[in-house]
Amino acid sequence: MPAKPPSAQPRERLGVFGGTFDPVHVGHLVAAVNARHALALDRLLLVVANQPWQKHARTVTPAPDRYAVVEAAVTSVDGIEASPLEVQRGGLSYTADTLDELAERHPDAELFLVIGADVADDLDSWERVEDVRDRVTLVVVNRPGVRPTKPLSEWEVVSVEIPGIDISSTDLRARAVDGRPLDFLVPEPAVRLIRQRGLYAGGR
Repeated sequence: MPAKPPSAQPRERLGVFGGTFDPVHVGHLVAAVNARHALALDRLLLVVANQPWQKHARTVTPAPDRYAVVEAAVTSVDGIEASPLEVQRGGLSYTADTLDELAERHPDAELFLVIGADVADDLDSWERVEDVRDRVTLVVVNRPGVRPTKPLSEWEVVSVEIPGIDISSTDLRARAVDGRPLDFLVPEPAVRLIRQRGLYAGGR
C-alpha cells in the first residue's frame, strides 16, 4: 500500500501592527490582542517605526528607546512581539518596505496588516500603497461606533471591533512631562523603563 503524501504545513498567519508608539499604551495592546484572537494569528508584530514619514512636525523620541519600551510592554503577552525591523533598517519607515522584508524572511506566511479606522481613511497617501494592498489582508480595528469613512472596496478587509479605550500618546507624553502617573494607562514594565530612562520627563 503506497504511503500517504505528507500533508502541507499550514501557512503561518502573521499580523503586522506598525506605529510610532511614543509611547505604547494599553489601547495599542487591546487592539493587538483582539486582532490576534479574531483572526487566529500565530503571531502579531508591533513594528516600531524608525522615522515616521507622517510625523515631521514634532520631535519623536529616539527609535531605540521607543522599541525598548514596546519590548518591555509585551514581554509577557502571548503571541505579541516587538519587531525592530524598521529601527534596524533606519531612515524613513514605510510599510511597503517592511512587508517586502517580511515576505522575504517568511515567504510562506500569510500577512495581515492591522490598522485603526482613522488610519484607513489615509491609506491613499501611503508610499507604494498598491504593493501593500497586494500583499496583505487589511484588518481594521474599530471602536464602537467608529468606522472608516472612505471605501475600501479594492482591499481584502476584515473588521474587528475592540473596546473603546480613549487614550492618546500625546496625552501620555504630557502626563509624563508634568509628573502625573502613567499607571494602568501604560503596561507596568513599560512604565518602569520610561522612568529608568527618564523619557518624556522634559526639564524635570
